[in-house]
Amino acid sequence: MQVKAAAAMTEPELESAVRRLVKDLGLLGYHTKDSRRSEPGFPDWVIVGPYGTLFRELKSQHGRLTGDQTRWRYALRAAGQDCEVWRPSDLLAGTVAAELTAIAGSRSRVPRRPARDRDI
Repeated sequence: MQVKAAAAMTEPELESAVRRLVKDLGLLGYHTKDSRRSEPGFPDWVIVGPYGTLFRELKSQHGRLTGDQTRWRYALRAAGQDCEVWRPSDLLAGTVAAELTAIAGSRSRVPRRPARDRDI
């Protein structure tokens, strides 16, 4: 069932869930709304908490990184930064919430599967 749910989730739905978690955990998050005037390939999100910084590219379940996105990912990782890709399956498995909670330093429980806008 989770496989079908992940495949059906769009990138904007994933972004909405990430935005909600970032806000709920009191983290600072930056996302470029219109990337056409930004450096090509820079990650979708930079999220900062008292215990770390995450650079995250959001992709649909089967979305692929562009060449520019891959170059940024390698460069950030080579510089010791935490740069990864989040997909709907990561959200549904609780990985997104766990990584955000870790940099927030919060012991509060975050739902494994946050409610999506259409579930409310």
